[in-house]
Amino acid sequence: METVLVLDFGAQYSQLIARRVRELRVYCEIVPHTVSVEEIKARDPKGIIFTGGPRSVYGDGAPRLDEDIYGLGIPILGICYGLQLLTYQLGGAVEPAEKREYGRAELLIDDDRDLFAGFKTGEADREAAWMSHGDYITEPAPGFDTLAHTDHCPIAAVGHRGKKIYGVQFHPEVAHTPRGREVLQNFLYHVCGCNGQWTMESFVDTAVEAVRAQVGEGQVVCGLSGGIDSSVAAALVHRAVSDQLTCIYVDHGFMRKGETEQVLETFGRDFQMKLIHVDARERFLQKVRGISDPEIKRKRIGNEFIRVFEEEAAKVGQAAYLVQGTLYPDIIESGTEQAAVIKSHHNVGGLPEEMDFELVEPLKALFKDEVRALAMELGLPDEIVWRHPFPGPGLAIRIMGEITGEKLDLLREVDHIFIEEIRRAGLYKEIWQAFAVLTNTRTVGVMGDERTYDYVAALRAVASQDGMTSDWYRVPPDVLEIVSRRIMNEIQGVNRVVYDISSKPPATIEWE
Repeated sequence: METVLVLDFGAQYSQLIARRVRELRVYCEIVPHTVSVEEIKARDPKGIIFTGGPRSVYGDGAPRLDEDIYGLGIPILGICYGLQLLTYQLGGAVEPAEKREYGRAELLIDDDRDLFAGFKTGEADREAAWMSHGDYITEPAPGFDTLAHTDHCPIAAVGHRGKKIYGVQFHPEVAHTPRGREVLQNFLYHVCGCNGQWTMESFVDTAVEAVRAQVGEGQVVCGLSGGIDSSVAAALVHRAVSDQLTCIYVDHGFMRKGETEQVLETFGRDFQMKLIHVDARERFLQKVRGISDPEIKRKRIGNEFIRVFEEEAAKVGQAAYLVQGTLYPDIIESGTEQAAVIKSHHNVGGLPEEMDFELVEPLKALFKDEVRALAMELGLPDEIVWRHPFPGPGLAIRIMGEITGEKLDLLREVDHIFIEEIRRAGLYKEIWQAFAVLTNTRTVGVMGDERTYDYVAALRAVASQDGMTSDWYRVPPDVLEIVSRRIMNEIQGVNRVVYDISSKPPATIEWE
């Protein structure tokens, strides 16, 4: 399968580059910039992309590359820091800019071949591009031509056609560069010679073979929550090993209203998988009793989750393998060599260091929308395909402060009303994720001429493509009014409703 490698220089959203490449039906993987030339040669990629990064090429400890990479004959595209680094290493000049560029800029194309095939040249034709840099190129490396510029950046793109090495100062991977997709497409198809073989159909075949090779004749257990990630992982592994798989549904008590019943009906009856139901509600509640810190909540729930699995797996033939619905964004946000830990996901950073399972993670290279496409390829029903993302720790991280049974009951009802009205308004599929949060704040209210002192509930709905960035969703005011009125009329214990209008970044989608 044709592959492009994305060399990560510490940009927090390097995965957006990978996401855009895959949208163009070319498989790619993110690897650290410290990857050896020998490993790159062994992977035989069709192309290499250098990401941006927070450092200056002249700074102490700035990341470097083995310069032999430029002699491999593999096409290269440097983005932002990636452009500056290849220019610096190949003999060009990089200097601090007199005027930094952060935000929208107007790009003027000087050469409409290769990267900019299909673009127009000249002052009259300017393209919007997103810039974020303090240094800039003052002299291209020998043999490189200037392909584009801006009013404040005389060299905004370069290319060496003989070596097939290119670089852009702007960020083609972000939505703020409207024609960035075309730039990446030109690099992949015109420069690298890719054919676009990356499809969900091809992924299924590859993933099934990989699962069979990993587990052999061994017994496998899967933590099934009813969410799209675990459901798709279970369906994929079931296709690979059939009755070697036993799904275990652990009711940790942090599920939304009616979900336990739905999971048992759907997978036990409709999919006819081997399914064990474990009622561990009190056990998990005891583990988080008195805990307010969200990281501790996540880790305790993750640890207990594995302990329950170890106990149940012992009852199904000493299963040695555990299926997890880990996705690529989970791994990135839980911390990599270059990226800082944002929050530990229960199926990555929340796992105990020692456990009795070898993990089977068939989705760990996929983004959320790719998982949806895979779900449809596997024939899963719409209620699974379009179910909003739900964190492994469930409502435990949507309750601020200490978790109690009373708070869980309150939040279930609040969340149920919100989702019900979102569906009724025909907005559910438009929204990436919608949920309610029970804050740890109480406020004074008046109900029936009596003073109340009850909780504040927060509503959150976001629009996103892959969960790595998001914007708050503009739920119509009349819908919010209905939701608010229903919550305060129907639920005793909540007397104020607020709506979260934060984007990611700087916020995250979940509150904890």
